Amino acid sequence: MTLLITGLALWFVAHAFPAVAPEKREVLQQKLGRQPYRGVFSLIILAALLLIIFGWKSAVPHAVYVPPMGPGLLSSALVLAGLVLFFASQVSGHIKRTTRHPQMLGTILWAVAHLLTNGDSRSVALFGTLAVWALFEIVMINRRDGTITETPAASGKYDLVAIVIGGVVFAIVGHFHVQLFGVSPMPV
Repeated sequence: MTLLITGLALWFVAHAFPAVAPEKREVLQQKLGRQPYRGVFSLIILAALLLIIFGWKSAVPHAVYVPPMGPGLLSSALVLAGLVLFFASQVSGHIKRTTRHPQMLGTILWAVAHLLTNGDSRSVALFGTLAVWALFEIVMINRRDGTITETPAASGKYDLVAIVIGGVVFAIVGHFHVQLFGVSPMPV
């Protein structure tokens, strides 16, 4: 569990640093250069992801609570919606235009779906931390950017792109979920 928690802490701190200490981020970017800074940031995120993956696999799960639901339609719908929101954040569709933080909201839906169906210690650590991180990011982005008055142009075709990509990723991950994560996302 130590690897998992270390990876999650590294993920949280690396993402929080620019939001909490923007002036220090600027100084660091000036010292290193913009691209080298991004490279270092990317390596830190990669290290966090590897720690999370290996920490997940090595952690022995212990029951924390009885999940209120098992795998099924509601949890699958939340994950699908989360994936669509996640990908909608990358294109100029109506979803992105009307939803201020689609990527973070998608992460929260994905995390909540998993917390509703998994009550073990490693699930609580992973999905709980990522949900809290996404909420934290929303607050920090709102604080940094203030009220958005201009809405970017949008096209429904980009919403369709996000829905298709989200659906394809959902189907692929669902199909390989047992092989990837050791549990079936479908009711037994």
